Amino acid sequence: MPDDLSGYIEDTHLKDALAERYLAYALSTIMSRSLPDVRDGLKPVHRRLIYAMHLLRLDPGAGFKKCARIVGDVMGKFHPHGDLAIYDALVRQAQEFAARYPLVEGQGNFGNVDGDNPAAMRYTEARLTEVARALLTGIDDDAVDFRPTYDGEESEPVVLPGGFPNLLANGAAGIAVGMATSIPPHNAGEICAAAIHLIRHPKATTADLLRHMPGPDFPTGGVLAEDTASIRSAYETGRGGFRMRAKWEVEKGKHGTWQIVVTEIPYQVQKGKLIEQIAQLMEEKKLPLLGDVRDESSDTIRLALEPRSRGVEPDVLMETLFRATSLETRFPLNMNVLDATRTPQVMSLPEVLRAWLDHRHDVLVRRSNHRLAAIERRLEVLNGYLLVYLNLDEVIRIIRTEDEPKPRLMKRFDLTDNQADAILNMRLRSLRRLEEMELKKEHAALTKERRELQKLLKDQSLRWNRIAEELEATRTKFGSGTLGRRRTKLGAAPPTVDVAPDAFVEREAITVILSDKGWVRAVKGSVAEPSELRFKEGDKLKLLVACFTTDRLTLFGTNGRAYTLKAADLPRGRGDGQPIRVLADLRNEDDVISLFVALENARYLVASNTGRGFVVPAAELGAERRTGRQILNLKPGEEAAVCVLADGDHVAVIGTNRKLLIFPLDQVPELARGGGVILQRYRDGGLGDAKVFSMAEGLNWKLGDKIRTETNLRDWLGERAQAGRLPPNGFPRSGRFG
Repeated sequence: MPDDLSGYIEDTHLKDALAERYLAYALSTIMSRSLPDVRDGLKPVHRRLIYAMHLLRLDPGAGFKKCARIVGDVMGKFHPHGDLAIYDALVRQAQEFAARYPLVEGQGNFGNVDGDNPAAMRYTEARLTEVARALLTGIDDDAVDFRPTYDGEESEPVVLPGGFPNLLANGAAGIAVGMATSIPPHNAGEICAAAIHLIRHPKATTADLLRHMPGPDFPTGGVLAEDTASIRSAYETGRGGFRMRAKWEVEKGKHGTWQIVVTEIPYQVQKGKLIEQIAQLMEEKKLPLLGDVRDESSDTIRLALEPRSRGVEPDVLMETLFRATSLETRFPLNMNVLDATRTPQVMSLPEVLRAWLDHRHDVLVRRSNHRLAAIERRLEVLNGYLLVYLNLDEVIRIIRTEDEPKPRLMKRFDLTDNQADAILNMRLRSLRRLEEMELKKEHAALTKERRELQKLLKDQSLRWNRIAEELEATRTKFGSGTLGRRRTKLGAAPPTVDVAPDAFVEREAITVILSDKGWVRAVKGSVAEPSELRFKEGDKLKLLVACFTTDRLTLFGTNGRAYTLKAADLPRGRGDGQPIRVLADLRNEDDVISLFVALENARYLVASNTGRGFVVPAAELGAERRTGRQILNLKPGEEAAVCVLADGDHVAVIGTNRKLLIFPLDQVPELARGGGVILQRYRDGGLGDAKVFSMAEGLNWKLGDKIRTETNLRDWLGERAQAGRLPPNGFPRSGRFG
């Protein structure tokens, strides 16, 4: 490479250049932006914010300063990035619904749980909290290393002393290049208890630690709906997730009414967007059990959920909401952090706590050495002062008479350079007898403290006992009272609540209309006057079926096949509908024998036009495929003729020859499919109609607009497969029961 670089161009392969620059970018993103340090739980922007506020003396007892001033100092001295990014980081550390233990105390509008944005930085003010002070304790005692800032004009800490378990207490989230981190907040008192247990039992397992620290503790509360085994597995591997649910209760009203009140929502769910989501699903009729949602929140969250009817079970209603809305979320766990060597790795819970404790041990050693050095310097000066009091007249004489008193004093009393300077800088009023007594007391106290520090630095067990005492003090300060109270309720995995898929469909009464030419449609409500229905020219009404949109209809065709139609999928409106063969694979549009809502646990009598049939359970009639299911096996030239509800104890069959036969239903076998048995014999013709009825109630048929019932049926009673007799007088000439 030439000495003069002006105009110099170096040829390189594009692949090598891209790889080199992408690697530099990736490392910068991982180490300087996205991943927190395991020792203090902070990313660089958060660490720089706290340190800048410390330099501005924004302690918890001091006054507030404008956030614009803080952001300006951070951006100008430490963090060469955009002011909005720095301000967003500052705001998040001040939001009580975002940070379990806020590091910044804000004054002004810092946003809310509804998702509203904070005010501009020129309007808001901030200062540090006691938690931030704990993180900074020892920063001026050589507890941590410092490094030059980006411009080399200032210095910044590589890591904070970390007297508070910030990584686990406040959690962290970030996306780097090729890796990410996601750590939920926890209770500081529980973390300290687990750390103390780890000090006492260095080989403690994850299960041992979880007895003290059972799981996350989110600032917005909620319910942790996860079983113990899943929680333990997540903390053992450093990867997993936690299912969070809203906290709710049932409020009773008058006359048997009730409503559900949600008092806590999952972490990082914006209340405003949650309500919008529920309202949107209601508008799309995907929450049929919910009647209304109201936001009655003030300082605390209160969402009122009204059921559509009093017959709805609260557990079922909430289960539908948990499945469809953000009232249930899953918070991922990925404890990917930078270790003490600035290397990213996924740690388990014991590894995270051990790394933090090791950092606290290093801080204790460095602070102790720093304090010991300060004591040595002070004792050196105090020894010089005490020597003055023992030889006061001689010292005064030397100072008054000598042109160069310092070397004379050093030689006369064997003083060090620091001692001589301290003596020469003493004030005359310090020569009082009372001052001598104070110096002796200070000398004795410092000598005792020096012995204790020397003993501490020589004995590792004493150091760990000191750390345990500090953790106990932190636990008392931040793990008790309102701030330390556990907010997230610990619960097991919720029991399975059976919610039918139809529960997510609007349950609305409709009437299905089938025309004689096989056109089907649905209309809302019931049809009061069927004669007012309009059809295509030459077409007319064939069947009316009253049902709900959540029902499934069974269609039985002349081909002996059963088809299942979803009522909600049928065309609705004022049009003619659509051909039934579009929904079911029928040969002709008019090949429909019956269309009905299949009753659960019911049975149906099916028969062909030759008089052969059997009883089939309703469950066997279900067929979601368009091709349906073959129920009645037909011979060439045969067609299915009947599919009626088998609700009774006798069967009445009538042929096209107008012969009526009645016999017990138990003579007809129950099959899933087949050709059936002979119900009635015919010399000519075939089966016209069939009906299952109760002998005690009599046989009825429709005659015009009237219903006629015949109870004296002895003449037509016989055995299956007989020919039968002519029906009673007044039986319809159509040969059908109606």
